[in-house]
Amino acid sequence: MRIGYGLRLEQTQKLIMTPELRQAITILQLSALELSTFVDQQLLENPLLEVVEDSAAGSNAEKENESGQSEQRTDSDSTWDMDWEEYFQRQEERITREYEPDPSQKNRLEPFVAMAPTLQEYLLEQLHVQKLTVPVKYMEYIIGNLDNNGYLELTLESIAKELKISIEMAEKSLNIVQGLDPLGVGARSLEECLRLQLPLIPKAPAKMSEFLKHLEDLAAGRIQRIAAQMQITTAEVQKLADWVRQLDPKPGRRFSESGEIRYIVPDVVIEEIAGEFIILVNDITVPRLGINQAYRKALSQSGEDETRKFVEQRLNSAAWLIRSIEQRRTTLYKVANAIVKRQAEFLRKGVRYLHPLNLKDIAEEVGVHESTVSRATANKYVQTPRGIFEFKFFFASGIKNEQGVTTEGIKQVLKDLIAGESSKAPFSDQKLSELLKEKGMEISRRTVAKYRDELGIPSTALRKRY
Repeated sequence: MRIGYGLRLEQTQKLIMTPELRQAITILQLSALELSTFVDQQLLENPLLEVVEDSAAGSNAEKENESGQSEQRTDSDSTWDMDWEEYFQRQEERITREYEPDPSQKNRLEPFVAMAPTLQEYLLEQLHVQKLTVPVKYMEYIIGNLDNNGYLELTLESIAKELKISIEMAEKSLNIVQGLDPLGVGARSLEECLRLQLPLIPKAPAKMSEFLKHLEDLAAGRIQRIAAQMQITTAEVQKLADWVRQLDPKPGRRFSESGEIRYIVPDVVIEEIAGEFIILVNDITVPRLGINQAYRKALSQSGEDETRKFVEQRLNSAAWLIRSIEQRRTTLYKVANAIVKRQAEFLRKGVRYLHPLNLKDIAEEVGVHESTVSRATANKYVQTPRGIFEFKFFFASGIKNEQGVTTEGIKQVLKDLIAGESSKAPFSDQKLSELLKEKGMEISRRTVAKYRDELGIPSTALRKRY
């Protein structure tokens, strides 16, 4: 074998990941809220981008798409193919047709979304309107150390040491915090949290206070042990447990965390009208983009090549962004439409009729790669007549022996079986496995236990009522 140097010509084809293509892929993966934030950032970075009114967004986007087809150039020093003067002329014609707002609506209030207060904000608001004999800063310190569930992880000794006060003063400050709404905040244990909430159920049995000492046994299902220690019947123990379930073990979780978003904006809305499903891509949070007219003069100037080149670069960047957003909308619509065709039964009848589906099925129908479908559905939600779901919910897997049944469908049947069982003789996992097999869903006892745990359904012993 001879080894040496040599020159050889070779012709190959390969995909080049250009900045524009990378940007298009990034935009495809963004949810509606993320895309809105991304567009806001682009508006700050590119002076040629501007927000246009919705009344002209449709015609403007169409013309941008038409002109964007010839925005490519052969190399970095060649002339640009897009006729920007013609583009600006079209924009001027569009501006003259824009709808002028009604002067009578000048003082109309715009809708807005207010964030829910945090637990600390809610408690401090109550604290600052009370007449206190204890310095407010002591309670503020305690409130600032509550966790998201409303519990206090500090001891009275550590509070007294940090604030340089007596144990008695620290305890008095804590009692004031524990008297604020919601009851249960400031507790140092689950038992104390529930005990603070007892005034909320004035008709509770007298033995409730003693019953709260047995929470560990209750969680482990040791009903008979509690009955023996309290010298009551097992039926009375379960009635006391029913009273406890009326209390909130995490009183702080109903409040938002700092910077938390407590709502979901669906990226796609599916509605059934006259027996047909209508698909709407929800891009209402994304501003409509256009090209700033003020830069037309820069293009018409001759002798300022650097300025013209800068403007042309920004123009092409803006046009590519607008086209990428439109491409995202089109891809998202096609993917949603393909899913609706496959999951129409679920949309009409419920989760039991959810069919097995994978990315490859949708990719083949839409005519794109599986990775494109994956990016288009990542971290996105769809609003349906059955509720709001993540897109990945529709890509359900089926069991081996019954390809027409999904995991979610089996869980739904499992919930129905348990809901119809006798409380005095609940089904065991083995019995549930046999009942599912009779319905054509052959899964093992271990799988039944796994699905039951995922549904948050307790074991047979904990479901039994005496």
